[in-house]
Amino acid sequence: MRDALTRLAAMALLPVFLAQGARAAELRVLSAGAVEPGLAAFAQLVHGTLGDDVRIQFDTAPRIAQRLAAGEVYDILISPPAVIAQAAKDGKVAADTRAPVGRVGAGIVVRRGGPLPDVATVAALKQTLLAADSVVYNTASTGLYLDRLFEQLGILGELKRKTTRYADGAAVMEHLLRGTGNEIGFGAMTEIRLYAQKGLQLAGPLPADVQNYTQYEAAMMTGTAVPLVAKAALALLATPAGRAAFATGGVE
Repeated sequence: MRDALTRLAAMALLPVFLAQGARAAELRVLSAGAVEPGLAAFAQLVHGTLGDDVRIQFDTAPRIAQRLAAGEVYDILISPPAVIAQAAKDGKVAADTRAPVGRVGAGIVVRRGGPLPDVATVAALKQTLLAADSVVYNTASTGLYLDRLFEQLGILGELKRKTTRYADGAAVMEHLLRGTGNEIGFGAMTEIRLYAQKGLQLAGPLPADVQNYTQYEAAMMTGTAVPLVAKAALALLATPAGRAAFATGGVE
């Protein structure tokens, strides 16, 4: 019921925002990279519906927090809830504009052409990792979770000697593309989908028993120069069309 009321409210507000912000503007968005495919589709929806261009800067959640602390200002912020909550506490985002974007799960990725490793169960994943020549993952949200998971499985110490870490998922994917041998990589399912066209393939999601979803929210930054446009875009996010745009990019 609440979700239906939210959609109705958003649809009712859109004409008001459109009328007040009739001149095209550029909407500046700072976003976590894991939602990139969905956000690209949503940016097209914003342009088609509101007539405004969307300029996006992608980064990891830790670096987004650093950029906000350094005083960078955008119109809309998209990141995990903890980052937005801290930004709201610091007065950098309007707390009453926070809106859910969706969630992204983690997956296992390898180069295309070789045999797909067995990652269907936790036990199979453990054996696959122990048999791999090297393991590659990031130091952001997914990587922090994997550290805890590997420790619980009792293999973190053994994996460390053959593990390579990068600050973001894109660097993980690029490493795998250039790599050789039996390498196993991890990343957000959305990032893996992006690189499926470049020579990588999804071995599978993390097994359901240990799957980790990262939630994402959006909010308007208090220093925005185009508050009406930002509010209109956030209202559009709450509509079925807005949510469908993110869903097409793998954001659940």
